[in-house]
Amino acid sequence: MPFVVPARKFLLPTVETLLIAAAGGIALALLAIPAGLVSGSVLAVSIAALAGRQMRVPTPIAQVSFVLVGILLGTIVTPETLKGMATWPLSIAVLAVATVAMIAATTSYLRFVHRWDWASAFLGASPGAMAQVVSLSAEFKADLRGVAIVQVMRVLLIMIGLPGCLALFGLAASGVIGAPEPAGGSSPLELAILVAISTGSALLLRWIKFPGGLLFGSMAASAILHGTGLVHAVLPWWLGGAAVIVIGAVAGSRFSNTNWRTVVDYLGAALGSFAVAIMVASCFAAIVMVLLPFRPADVMIAFVPGAQDQMMLLALALALDPVYVGAHHLSRWLICTFSLAIFGKSMALGKGAPPPEQKRWTRPGQGMSDD
Repeated sequence: MPFVVPARKFLLPTVETLLIAAAGGIALALLAIPAGLVSGSVLAVSIAALAGRQMRVPTPIAQVSFVLVGILLGTIVTPETLKGMATWPLSIAVLAVATVAMIAATTSYLRFVHRWDWASAFLGASPGAMAQVVSLSAEFKADLRGVAIVQVMRVLLIMIGLPGCLALFGLAASGVIGAPEPAGGSSPLELAILVAISTGSALLLRWIKFPGGLLFGSMAASAILHGTGLVHAVLPWWLGGAAVIVIGAVAGSRFSNTNWRTVVDYLGAALGSFAVAIMVASCFAAIVMVLLPFRPADVMIAFVPGAQDQMMLLALALALDPVYVGAHHLSRWLICTFSLAIFGKSMALGKGAPPPEQKRWTRPGQGMSDD
């Protein structure tokens, strides 16, 4: 008996957390909300944690999810997308400047207006790659609750506002299709090669103490394999979806012991940072619309700080140019990825510790990392 009771006390909160995360993620995904799995799981687990439930995700489960999410992110890279990056150099150059400007402006806003520490402000300012940012926030010991609220609100606000914006151009928003598998389905051999090489790369980067090694390693290997056309297999939808849900549960579990006043404070930061990012993105998108011969709808979806894979699929569903949109979101994803890697290296060296006033918002001991 002494061994059974602790096991049940540990197992039941984990099962409850994962079930709540799955329910929230699946609900938003069925509503065709971009990044619905991760945002829904974050929201559901956060609400349960705010209601006083004990939410937790064991480290081994979180670490496996880091690898799977990295593989999933790498599958958006295709030879066509890479070729598209060389087709529209001026537009992508403007997008690159816009991305840096968005990160700088939003980071400064969160740092100086809301007095966030630099690590949390930088991660909260990342214009996209929500699952990746949430994973790295856990590793870097940033204010994961604040970052999660800002990122979730950004996705939800884009989901609410984008259909109206598209209507201005005579477009009707439709459901986002799932990630397509290659004709005939994924080859078991290719899938095994993808998982093996990606896992090996993840373990290698973790072994050399690269920040976010499990996530970045698997993502880099998957991107190379898919971008060069060596592998076409993708993870089964249920496996990739489960990994994304777990990442959301990791973020949501950090909302335990958080009062509603803190949530209200974070919502103010979320709305303000979203407004800053949208204003910056709109200015640069307007420059492209005026100076370059691209359809406004394509430019709008390409420049909006949404989830890159979902934006590509949305462009495909709306009969727009998914290669143009994908090339731009991939460029933004690359900028965010390298920026996060460089920033993570400085964090690994002990920089960017939260200031005294921020520490009261961070609950120690619950962080899930891949180290």
